[in-house]
Amino acid sequence: MSWLKRLFGGGTTKTDTARAVRTPAQPPYFAIIDVETTGLSPKRDRVLELAVVRVDQRGQVVDEWSTRFNPEGPVGATHIHGITDADVAHAPLFRDVATSIVPYISGLPIAAHNARFDLGFLRAEFRRAGWDVPWLPAYCTLDGSHHYLPNLDRRRLIDCCWSAQVPLNDAHSALGDARATAGLLRHYLQAQGRVSPHPALVSVPNEARTVVWPTGPSRPPLTFLPDEPATRRRTRRPTTAPQRPALIAQLTKLSLAEVLDEGAPVGSLTYVETVLDALEDGVITDAEAAALQDLVEAYDLSAADITAAHTALLLALAHNALDDGHVSGDERAQLEAIASALRLPAKMVPGLIAEADAARAARLSAGLRPLPSTWVHGDPLRVGDKVVFTGFVGKDRQRARLEDRSRELGVRVLGSVSGLTAMLVTDGSFAGGKLERAHELGTRIVDPETYAALLKHLQPALAAAPKVAPRAPATQRKVPGTAVPGTSPGEIRAWGIANGYAVGVRGRLSAELKAAYEEATSLTGV
Repeated sequence: MSWLKRLFGGGTTKTDTARAVRTPAQPPYFAIIDVETTGLSPKRDRVLELAVVRVDQRGQVVDEWSTRFNPEGPVGATHIHGITDADVAHAPLFRDVATSIVPYISGLPIAAHNARFDLGFLRAEFRRAGWDVPWLPAYCTLDGSHHYLPNLDRRRLIDCCWSAQVPLNDAHSALGDARATAGLLRHYLQAQGRVSPHPALVSVPNEARTVVWPTGPSRPPLTFLPDEPATRRRTRRPTTAPQRPALIAQLTKLSLAEVLDEGAPVGSLTYVETVLDALEDGVITDAEAAALQDLVEAYDLSAADITAAHTALLLALAHNALDDGHVSGDERAQLEAIASALRLPAKMVPGLIAEADAARAARLSAGLRPLPSTWVHGDPLRVGDKVVFTGFVGKDRQRARLEDRSRELGVRVLGSVSGLTAMLVTDGSFAGGKLERAHELGTRIVDPETYAALLKHLQPALAAAPKVAPRAPATQRKVPGTAVPGTSPGEIRAWGIANGYAVGVRGRLSAELKAAYEEATSLTGV
C-alpha cells in the first residue's frame, strides 16, 4: 500500500538484498504487491521497499519476494515505515533490480490494497529505469471490500483484515502488508460460494494474460520523470512520530459514510481514504499538499469530483469538531490548515462550521417536548443559546453539573457576557465583572433553580429566517426543488424541523424539503 498507511506496529528489520521464498503449490494466479515510499506523490517520491506475494486460484501462497531500494535521497517518514537512511544506504537502486521484478508479475493480474497508489509508484519507478511499462490489469482489495465487506466505516488494510479475520503482522513493512493483502484476497476468493463473485475479481485474470512485458529497458535511466521539475526540494521528514493536533487525531474515527453523506461522490471514496491516511500523522507540509494534487491523476477524478470530495471531508470534520458544541481557536486553525492542504479557500471554513452547527442544533432539537401549559418562567431556553455562569461560591459541584448538562443538551456555555448572551446564571454569591456587564447590556439574569427548570424544558433552536433571493424574471424561473441561492443546508434543515418535516440531520436534503423551503421563501419575498 504505502508509507501513509496508519496501522499498528512498525517496520521490521530486514537485509537490503532481494529475497524469494517458494513453497509447493499450484501455479500462481495473482501477484499481490505492496510498496513503502518516501512520500505521497509517484511523480516526486520514490519506492523504498517492494514486496510481491503470489497466490494460487484459492488464494494460497505460492511464493514471495521482497527487497529495499536506495531512493537516491531522504527516506521520508521513518516514524511510519520504520526505514532509516542507514538501512538503505547500501541497498540496490530500483533500475538495477527491475529485470528481476518482471518475472514475478508478468502474465499475472496484480492485486493491492489501494491498487492505484501502489501501481502509480511501480509504474513511475519502471519509467525512471527506462522501461516502457505496459497496461497492468489490477484488482484493488480496498474497492473489493465494498462488495465482500460492505458494513465497514473505514477501509484501511487493518479495518478490512480485522473484519475478515486475517492476521496483520509487521504492519508498515512491504512484505507484512503484502501478506495481509494476500490473506484478504484469499478471503474474497473463498467467499464465492457465499457471496456473488465480484465482476472485477473474475475478469482481471483473463485481461492479464494478454499483457506482454518488454525484455528490458528501451532508453537510459532517468533522474527525474519527464514532467517533474528539474530540481526538487529535499525536505527531511521527522524520524519520530509528531504530536497530532486534537482535531486531526479525530480523522482516525471519521467514517467514510460520513464523508459520503456530506456530498462526496461515490467514486471518490478510495481517494478520500488515501487523503484521510495522508492527513492522520498531523504533519501537512507544502510538499504533501502538492502531492495530494498529484494523486488526483491516479484516481481519474474530475476537478468537480475532487472539490466535492474535499468539501465533504472538511464538512464531516467540522461536524466532529462541534461534537462538544464549540469550535476552539485551535480547531478552527486546524480546519483552515486542512482546507489549505486540500486546495480549498480558508474563507469557506466559517460557513462549514455554521452549517455543522445548524445541523447539530437540528439534531439536538428533534424530539423536544413543548412547554407545559403551566409554564411560568418566561421565554424558554433553546438549543444553541449562549449562557454564562458566575457566583456559586462554595458550590463548585452544583455549577459544574449545570454547565456539563448544558453542554450535553446543546446549550453553549461561554466565559464572558456579550450582546449575544441569552442569560447569566448566578446564585448572587459574587458580584463581579460578568454581573456588571449583564446589567449594562440588559442581559437576562436567572438563579440556579430557575435555570434548572429552563434546562429541563429546553426548546428547539429557532429556525433561521429564510434568506430571500431576488425574484428571477419569468424567463429565468428556478426549477422546483433546487436550493435557494446563498442558503446553507443547515438553515434548510433547521427550517424543516421547525415546520414539522422529517429531516435527517446529516447528508443530502430531500427534493421535497428543498421545494417546501423554496415555496416558503417565495411567499415571504417582495
